[in-house]
Amino acid sequence: MKTRIDRRSLLGAALAIAAATGLSAGLASPAVAADGYPEKPVTLVVPFPPGGSTDLLARQIGEAISGPLGQPVVVENRGGAGGTVGANYVATSDPDGHTLLMGVTGSNAISAALRDDLPYDPVTDFDPVSIVIASPLVLVVNSESKFNSVADVIAYAKENPETFTHGTPGVGTSMHMTGELFGLETGTKLLHVPYKGSAQALQDLLGGQLDAMFGDILVTSEHIKTGRLRALGVTSTQRHYMLPDVPTIEEAGIDGYAAFSWQGIFAPAGTPPEVLGTLYAEIAKALESDKLQAFFKEKGFLIESMPPAESKEFIANEVKKWKGVVKAAGIGPK
Repeated sequence: MKTRIDRRSLLGAALAIAAATGLSAGLASPAVAADGYPEKPVTLVVPFPPGGSTDLLARQIGEAISGPLGQPVVVENRGGAGGTVGANYVATSDPDGHTLLMGVTGSNAISAALRDDLPYDPVTDFDPVSIVIASPLVLVVNSESKFNSVADVIAYAKENPETFTHGTPGVGTSMHMTGELFGLETGTKLLHVPYKGSAQALQDLLGGQLDAMFGDILVTSEHIKTGRLRALGVTSTQRHYMLPDVPTIEEAGIDGYAAFSWQGIFAPAGTPPEVLGTLYAEIAKALESDKLQAFFKEKGFLIESMPPAESKEFIANEVKKWKGVVKAAGIGPK
């Protein structure tokens, strides 16, 4: 089974914003292959400690493209400050295609909305190679909850502002921002309860101390299957193959609602287009391999091998979207 994402969910939503704001919607073709590249091993920086999903994904892709590139792709973990330490390291590296970043929603979009001291600009200081995967979240409640649908949540939250609690791994995470977007698009105000990690929030949800979570599908699906959690809706505009009976939040009545946690590979700004083209071509082929397809399916990831020009436009509009959400929600930069 191919685990491809519905482009309307990810890129399509971004380009709709571009059209509304007057940004160019022209999408250039991938660049031609670069002669002589790479000349030495390629470093793929993961801005988190080893062992997490970003690290695992980077190692899978790095291994897959090392052979075709003719040079090792070495994963280097540079964690800190929600991914921004590693991102800044790559942003200030030589733009020759030998130092790349496995960037995520937080480091390459949301951080720009939440921090006015960010040492790099996610749009101007990087040349994206490709967005590679996206992961929608799922709105879940305890199985003993009185909430049986997204409509139930909206109705309650409108009548009882700032009392419907949703737990997240912290301020500015994709789970937090997904909840803020939900509130803005439904005219409600949920009560955000930040934790030090997803596991703590999930534990309180299972224990009945929280009303809901916008949770990771891989983590919550087992609890959904065993009946400890009830899934109300997924945050993409297509149903997820792990939860085929769960409607999308858009199906539940919020037109156009879509929120994803995504990951992609980025080079420093000024990297030659032909180098970006070479990297993109090998990554796109790797994502079609049976090995990576099986890996993505197991993790609940959806694939989107998005060319450099499309990725650049997508990032610009993700930054614009989350800045709008942060401003409207009154969260404010840090």
